[in-house]
Amino acid sequence: MTDAFSTNSELVLQRVLDVTAEKDVHCGNLDEHYQIKATCHFINDHQFKKKNVHPGWTIVLFCSILQALFWPLFVLSFDIRHRNLIVNTLDISSCCVDEVAAEHVGADCIVHYGRACLSPSRRLPLMYVFERKPVVLETCVSSFRELYPNRQSHVILLYDVNYDHINDDLLALLSSEYPNISASTLHVDGELCYSHGETHGQHNVSSSQCQNGDQVVQQFGRQFVLKSGQTIEDYSVFFIGHEGATMTNFMMTWNRCSFCSFDPVTMTGRTESISINKALMKRYYAIERAKDASVVGILVGTLGVANYLTIIEQLKETIHRAGKKSYMFAMGKLNVAKLANFLEIDIYVLIACPENSLLDSSEFYKPVVTPFEMEVACNKKREWSGEYVTDFRDLLPGGSKHVALANPDDLEDGDETDVSLITGALRMTRFSSREPVSSSHDSSLVLRNQALTVANANTAATFLAGRSWQGLEQKLGETPVVKALEGRKGIAIAYEEEPTIDRDH
Repeated sequence: MTDAFSTNSELVLQRVLDVTAEKDVHCGNLDEHYQIKATCHFINDHQFKKKNVHPGWTIVLFCSILQALFWPLFVLSFDIRHRNLIVNTLDISSCCVDEVAAEHVGADCIVHYGRACLSPSRRLPLMYVFERKPVVLETCVSSFRELYPNRQSHVILLYDVNYDHINDDLLALLSSEYPNISASTLHVDGELCYSHGETHGQHNVSSSQCQNGDQVVQQFGRQFVLKSGQTIEDYSVFFIGHEGATMTNFMMTWNRCSFCSFDPVTMTGRTESISINKALMKRYYAIERAKDASVVGILVGTLGVANYLTIIEQLKETIHRAGKKSYMFAMGKLNVAKLANFLEIDIYVLIACPENSLLDSSEFYKPVVTPFEMEVACNKKREWSGEYVTDFRDLLPGGSKHVALANPDDLEDGDETDVSLITGALRMTRFSSREPVSSSHDSSLVLRNQALTVANANTAATFLAGRSWQGLEQKLGETPVVKALEGRKGIAIAYEEEPTIDRDH
C-alpha cells in the first residue's frame, strides 16, 4: 500500500533521463570562451588579502565552467582567506550580481558569469565574464545593409553582452559605407567593476560633452557618441541579440527611435514592429491605478544594485506626501501566490534593475508598477510626457530625470479632488506637507493638521476589521481544558497502530 502513494528512493538512482544538448552551447576553446586565465589574473593582480590564487584553481574554474554549460547563470564567489569557491544561483534576478550572498560567506571578490544587466555594484570588487557567443559577421552585415539602404543613415549599434566581442570587426566592415554609424561599447559603472581588461570610474551623469562638441551617452552599461548637434531621437538603433528584456528596456527608454534587430541564433534581421505607443498606454493605465490606490506595497527586488536603499526612502516620502500608506516587502522571485497573501495592498511598486522593472503583472491580482510610474502618480511636479525611465537611479537627486518634491513650506495639508480615468468617480487626494511620523512604538493613532483631531491611520488594521472572516475564533473561556493525549505515530500513509496489509495476498 505504501508504494501506491510514494516512490522508492532507489528508483531515482536507476532512472535514465534523455538530455538534449542546446544548439548554441559552445564546445570550442573554453579558456578563451569563458576567460578562465583572465579570471585567475584578476584575482592575482588585485592581491586580495595578500594571497595569490593556487595553481589548482584553474582546474576548479574549468570544472565550474563545464557546469555553466548546463547552468549558465550563476555567480562564483571567491573566499581567498579559506580558498573556497562558492557557486551561488541568483534567487532575485539572474542578471544582477548577488553581493549580499557573497558577503555572507566572507568573499573578497565576485566573478559574474552569464547574462548581466550591468547595474553598478559598490560593495565588492567585481569581474564580468560574458559568454562569447558566435556571430556570422557576413550575414549580420548583409542584414544591416538591407535594413538601412540609405548609406547616410544615423545608426547606433547596440549589443547584448554576449556579442560585444564582435564590436571592432563589425565596425570595420560598416564604417567605410556608413560614415554616421556609432558603435557602443560596454562601460561598467563603478571603480570596483572590472570588465574587458578595464576598470572604469564612477559616473553620476548619463551624458557628457567631448571637446569637439560630440555628446557621450552612458546608460545601461553602454557608452556611445552622438555627433555634434544631434540628439538620440535623430538616430536609429540596430540591436544584435535575441528578443528579450534587454531590447525591451532599450525600446521603452528610447521610445522615439526606430529599432531594428539581428538575431545571431536564427541569423535573421527585422524591423521591430512592436507598438511603443500601445506599450506606453498600458504603462499609463498602471499610473492611473496607482493614483486610485490608498495602500502601496514596496517590493524590494534587488539587494545588489547601488542606491536601492536611497530609492526606498525616496518612495516612502513621495507616497506619504500623496496621503497614501506604504508597506515594504523583501522577497525573492515574485509570483502570484506570494502577492495574493496581502489583500489590503492596492498596488505594488517594484524596485529592481532596469531589465526586471518592466514586470508583466497581468496575472497578478494587483498591479505592479515601477518607481517612475509611482512618482508620476504621487509627485505633483512630475508630469507624464511620454518619456519613460526604467533606471531608478535617474530619479534620485543628481540623476538626469530627478524631479524634486514640492517644498513643504509651500504646501498646506488638504484634499484635492480629481476624476479617476478608470472608474470615472471623484477621487480625493490628500497631500501632506509634514514628515512621516516615526515612533519606536506601533500605534494606529496620529495627529492630523496639528489639531487634536484623532484619526485611524493603520490601514491594515482597518482593512482587517472590515473583513467578514478575520481568522480562527479564539473563543476564550468557552472551550473546555483537557489533558494532552498521545497522538498517532508514523507517517500519514502508514501509522503504527494501523493494521498492516499482507502484500503477497
